[in-house]
Amino acid sequence: MSAEVVQVRPRKVRRVAFPIAGVLVVVFAVVGTLLRDTPTGAVFSVSDQVAMGLLGVLLAAGVLLLTRPRLRADANGLDVRNIIGSQHVEWELVQGITFPDGAPWARVELPEDEYIPIMAIQATDGEHAVAAMRALRELRRTIDA
Repeated sequence: MSAEVVQVRPRKVRRVAFPIAGVLVVVFAVVGTLLRDTPTGAVFSVSDQVAMGLLGVLLAAGVLLLTRPRLRADANGLDVRNIIGSQHVEWELVQGITFPDGAPWARVELPEDEYIPIMAIQATDGEHAVAAMRALRELRRTIDA
C-alpha cells in the first residue's frame, strides 16, 4: 500500500465466497438435471429444472455480494463500497478511523456520532487489517500535514 493511495479489499471472505458460489451453481445444476418424475407421483417439468438452475445462480450471486466491499482512499477523500451501496467522504468530514473492540470491521467516524462501516477492513483478516489501518492513518497524517 502506497502513501498516496490506499486500496483495501477483504481477503478471507473472498477466499471462501468464490468456491461456495461455484459449489452452489454446480449443485443446483445437478439437482435440476436429475429432477424428474418421482415415485411419489410428483411431476417436474423442464421449467422446474431450469428454475432450479437459476435458483443456484441467484444464491451464488448473493454469496458473491460478500466480495464487493472495497476502500479507496487518496487526497480527495475516502470511497467506501460495502455490500450494498457506495459513499464518498471528504477528509474534512472524517473525525477518525477506528476499529472498535469486538467489531467485525473498521469504521469512519463522522460528525454528530454518525459513522460509515468499512467492510473492506475486516477483523478476520488479521495482519492484513492491521496493515490497512496503519496505511490509512498514515495517509490521513500526510494529508493533514
